[in-house]
Amino acid sequence: MSGFSQEVTHVTLEEVLQQVETNYPSILQYQENIKSWQAKAEASTAWMPPTFSTGFMQFPYDLAMLKEKNDPMNQAAVNFSVEQMIVNPGKLNAKKAYFNSLSEIEKSNSEWTKNKLRKEAKVLYYTRYVNEKKKTILSESEEILEILLKTAEARFSNNQSKLQTIYKGKARLAELNNMQYMLSGTIAESNIGLNILMVRDVMAPFQIDSVVKIKKYDLNPVNSSTISKRSDIAAIAKSIESMNLEQKIMKTGKKPDFGIRAEHMQMFGMPNQWSLMGMITIPIVPWSSKMYTSEAKAIDFKVQSMEFEKRNMQLMAQRMIAEKQIMLQYEYGQYENYKSKIVPAFENNLQANLLAYRQNTGDFFILLDAWEMVLMKKMEMYDKLFTILNLEAEYEYENETK
Repeated sequence: MSGFSQEVTHVTLEEVLQQVETNYPSILQYQENIKSWQAKAEASTAWMPPTFSTGFMQFPYDLAMLKEKNDPMNQAAVNFSVEQMIVNPGKLNAKKAYFNSLSEIEKSNSEWTKNKLRKEAKVLYYTRYVNEKKKTILSESEEILEILLKTAEARFSNNQSKLQTIYKGKARLAELNNMQYMLSGTIAESNIGLNILMVRDVMAPFQIDSVVKIKKYDLNPVNSSTISKRSDIAAIAKSIESMNLEQKIMKTGKKPDFGIRAEHMQMFGMPNQWSLMGMITIPIVPWSSKMYTSEAKAIDFKVQSMEFEKRNMQLMAQRMIAEKQIMLQYEYGQYENYKSKIVPAFENNLQANLLAYRQNTGDFFILLDAWEMVLMKKMEMYDKLFTILNLEAEYEYENETK
């Protein structure tokens, strides 16, 4: 698989997104589809090849008559003919425009697929980032708890600590190991997902950014004109345009096609003869016109259906963008509260209990509870951070922000 070599140890989010948009097979598939439609558009204005035919005409069963010259009864000849049909230029131009419109639809679908992949890559990247931060918190908390347990065990020998509280602390220490395993599993799962998206070896190791900043999106009115430019909605608009072009092809069915036929007759008993004929189709007869008029009418209904689909997609996009904006404002507030008030307050509480315990005026059970609360609130803070990063990724997905 192509992509980063094993020597690369650090991959930024921007590099991940670039690799996804460049190498992922579904994107390459769209590129080939676009080339296919463009090739069809170029070929659509070509004429049908001419037709050559030859044969014997009016040969007598009595072949001896072929030797008779200037005999009206000897009309035997070898016929050579060339025929060329000329399709109405309006039909050819309409077909070319239709095929070009299909390539434009594929371009929009390709961009929307990139948008989906960007969101998936961001969520996987943020998942690893947050869980690595959680692992760091667990390691720090584990070190603190080990020190507290050693102190409690030393005091137990002096009858200054309760055995059940020490066992509870050891149980919490074992639970920390389980949490480390769980986080490591989630990180490994994210790594596999990112490697697949970057088209790398699934087990290729790499490091990520140590800092991921919150973007802090403001609460702004939803811009309907911006939504209309979104690739999935643009694809619907282009599909409508394409169907109108297909309808135009149907309507050009009432335009005549032309043809020309040239013949040479090599006579045996008479002077050589030739003929030149022109041809024209008559598509306006009732049994012929019904075909293209019915199909054109069917396309009208389909276009109306797709207009409603496009409007529905616009409304859903407006709703999702507005919801993500509102949710982000509340999540920003909660995260800031955790960061600036809740976690510092519980850390101060832990320090106060630790000081009291050192001065033999505190209880290990209360100290253990204070330690546990600090750990819990820090983990909740990073859960809130992931919620924000995930919401921002969804907001960027809805806005198709690159």
